[in-house]
Amino acid sequence: MSDRGLNEECGVFGVWGVPDAAALVYYGLHALQHRGQEGCGIVAAGPDGDMKRIKGEGLVTEVFNEERLASLPGNMAIGHVRYSTTGGGGLENVQPFLFRHHTGDFALAHNGNLVNYALLRRQLEDKGSLFQSSSDSEILAHLIKKDSAEAHRPRIYAIENALNTIEGAFAFLIMTSKRIYACRDRHGLRPLSIGRLGDGYLVSSETCAFDVLGAEFVRDVEPGEVVTIDHHGLRSRKYTEKWCHDMCAMEYIYFSRPDSDIDGKNVHSFRKASGKLLFQEAPADADIVVGVPDSSLSAAMGYSEASGIPYEMGLVKNKYIGRTFIQPSQAMREKGVRMKLAPVKSIVKGKRVVLIDDSIVRGTTSRRIVRMLRDAGASEVHLRIASPPIKMPCFYGVDISTYDELICARKSVEEVRQSLEADSLAFLSEKALFQASGRSGLCLACFNGHYPTELYQSIEDANKDGKF
Repeated sequence: MSDRGLNEECGVFGVWGVPDAAALVYYGLHALQHRGQEGCGIVAAGPDGDMKRIKGEGLVTEVFNEERLASLPGNMAIGHVRYSTTGGGGLENVQPFLFRHHTGDFALAHNGNLVNYALLRRQLEDKGSLFQSSSDSEILAHLIKKDSAEAHRPRIYAIENALNTIEGAFAFLIMTSKRIYACRDRHGLRPLSIGRLGDGYLVSSETCAFDVLGAEFVRDVEPGEVVTIDHHGLRSRKYTEKWCHDMCAMEYIYFSRPDSDIDGKNVHSFRKASGKLLFQEAPADADIVVGVPDSSLSAAMGYSEASGIPYEMGLVKNKYIGRTFIQPSQAMREKGVRMKLAPVKSIVKGKRVVLIDDSIVRGTTSRRIVRMLRDAGASEVHLRIASPPIKMPCFYGVDISTYDELICARKSVEEVRQSLEADSLAFLSEKALFQASGRSGLCLACFNGHYPTELYQSIEDANKDGKF
């Protein structure tokens, strides 16, 4: 993502039935660190069922150490890495949330965004609910506990009722003293997978975390499904009859690690296939193909293979510089790019370069990379984007909420090309995304405005704030 204006959502990871569960969650969260760098936390259930939480702002390795992990005993735990969406940042919004209740304590972690959050929160507050954070994720806990008539029934019924009340994109992990519930939204917008390790189970936003721990992939949690994990093993319930597979296309294009499989499709394979299709749709007369590290490298490889143009490492990334998108201002982001990416002058000098990137948001960094390549001696720079133009805000956990953030929203492709100072510019088609993924369903709302859910207060707020 050459603008780094597009931020990952969050990542969740859970362990049931494995000794030192908190330590395993630590490694799982580390594998999911790319999904959120603002904060993280772990809640563990001890042998007596008592739950303890440690959370903090910062990276997983900054928040946790051996001593802290040792203070979280037990064979069951859930964890979360956060990038702030609804509710903003701050320690109070770092998950997992832990709730004390006379019917039993429980913890929850959430990846995604609820579009009817404001409406539900207002209704709950009117009925006396008190919120400890400004996060939309806390809504689910209040909905689970809102009806005392449910107290005598198994908790799964209250969870199902709550899931049928919320709308949007979500992968929830809910942990009680004995079990973990893994829940996925009815549209399948966010990924959630189940793995097996010994006699226990793991749940993760991405399958790459299973590989780190030597676990075996079992299956994906299906859209509209709640999977209960306890001493009975895996038990499944559909909480709705209306469900579909509309995975967020940006999970494949940018968010997920290339070694993850999403709904049975490997991310690297998708990106490489999209690069090949990009060449078919938008060939360029050039000497070398260069990808923007790291999420665009697979597409660049595909473009190179399909075109026969050599793939070269024309840009080098300094991995020890913090991600530019978490810098606090646009000015800092622009300075961060120079620190983070450097052209290889001896490779690009005198060459016609095809520059492959996964997507464009603001365009600021794309322009700087084009200029860097020219300053390094590139004779031409042809920019090829392995996704369609992002024209619309997203309300499902991706941090693009206004037209002003999107260079493609109000400009033609030719106007964008001129702004980015490239010799040519082309984007991948929506048709190619379906072809590369082998899927019939994808959420392409940020490209075409076809939102899979009702938007409730989101459109209202966007109109009020001049976002539409």
